[in-house]
Amino acid sequence: MTTNYFTGGILDKHFIGFDTFNKTIQDTFALAQKTAANYPPYNLKKVTDNKYVVEMAVAGFGKQDIEITLDDNKMVIKGNSSSDDEGTVLHKGIADRAFTRTFSLADNIVIENAQMANGILKIWLDHIIPEANKPKKIEIDDVPVKKKGA
Repeated sequence: MTTNYFTGGILDKHFIGFDTFNKTIQDTFALAQKTAANYPPYNLKKVTDNKYVVEMAVAGFGKQDIEITLDDNKMVIKGNSSSDDEGTVLHKGIADRAFTRTFSLADNIVIENAQMANGILKIWLDHIIPEANKPKKIEIDDVPVKKKGA
């Protein structure tokens, strides 16, 4: 028997109001199973506590061949190569086929910018923590103690 930790499982009794989180996890796993391709290769790096970068190897693609969109907290990177028909290819070792990569982003992740240099696409992400969500100390008030017989 397999236990689903995200729905009706062990974690439900510890987390309240995480229904959308559970759905995001399930959707991400389903998407990963459908698109389990390894092209193009990429790195995910945590640069600082609040900054991330996605590095993707896109040799053979120009910036005009790549489109980055953000839709419903999903960052979608699409590449369509505009290869030239110069000469006869004797050996094709550089993949320049079309691709689509999808990344699910948390609500408070924003895309800062994207850069491309030396065949590497870098997409910079920032984790914005709203003031209301930052840790805060809760003060404990004193309650006057009633004296017996008073």
